[in-house]
Amino acid sequence: MTTGRIDVHSHLLPGIDDGCKTIEESLACARMMVEAGYTHSFCTPHIWPSYAGNTAKAIPQMVTALQGELDSAGIALKLIPGGEINLRPEYMTATAPEEVVTYAMNRRYVLFDMWCDKLPEHVAPSIEWLQSLGLTVILAHPERMRAVQDEPGLADYFQERGVLLQGNLQCLSDATTARTRLIAERFLREDRYFMLGSDLHSFETLPPRLAGLRRAIELAGDEKIDALTKTNPGKLLPVL
Repeated sequence: MTTGRIDVHSHLLPGIDDGCKTIEESLACARMMVEAGYTHSFCTPHIWPSYAGNTAKAIPQMVTALQGELDSAGIALKLIPGGEINLRPEYMTATAPEEVVTYAMNRRYVLFDMWCDKLPEHVAPSIEWLQSLGLTVILAHPERMRAVQDEPGLADYFQERGVLLQGNLQCLSDATTARTRLIAERFLREDRYFMLGSDLHSFETLPPRLAGLRRAIELAGDEKIDALTKTNPGKLLPVL
């Protein structure tokens, strides 16, 4: 399969979380992504208790509906379902294995996030539980976590547990002194990332995210960023 760039983290589905609010906004964002060289995008809405409708059954249906709108508008972006799981303490006890939302819903890769000043005790057993389901676990935007900003060596903690890291492009265009940018640039230099995603939320905030892509290329070169936005993300695509 020949692809351009693959966005592995986006809130492109309209009106279902804190991402795009309308179909029109989703279409405008999709057009901009295509102009930036993207051919595929995973739709990864938040998996939170407050967004109870974002389920393994419902998300593919919403992706199909939005894909129809893109096709009708002539926007050449292929959408694939996914989700961004908030790794709450009760997640592994409150969630049936078949309800875990994974990339392409094919039960191979799973994306999670968390927000903490110190790494909570439930993180390690939660990761182990997801891995026991045969899933490769990916942590979204570690550079945005206060715990990682205070202790960048936590990247080793995750690596030792088989967790892959997904960097957030916007962090690479933050202010030069921002901790998010300093950690993102460090992890990029140290080859910590498995992939980079836009974490697209709205049309207004998309240009800084794409500026982060350009900054990533300046820092690491085309070959490395192609690996992080094409080659490795391609491993998440549905197996034909």
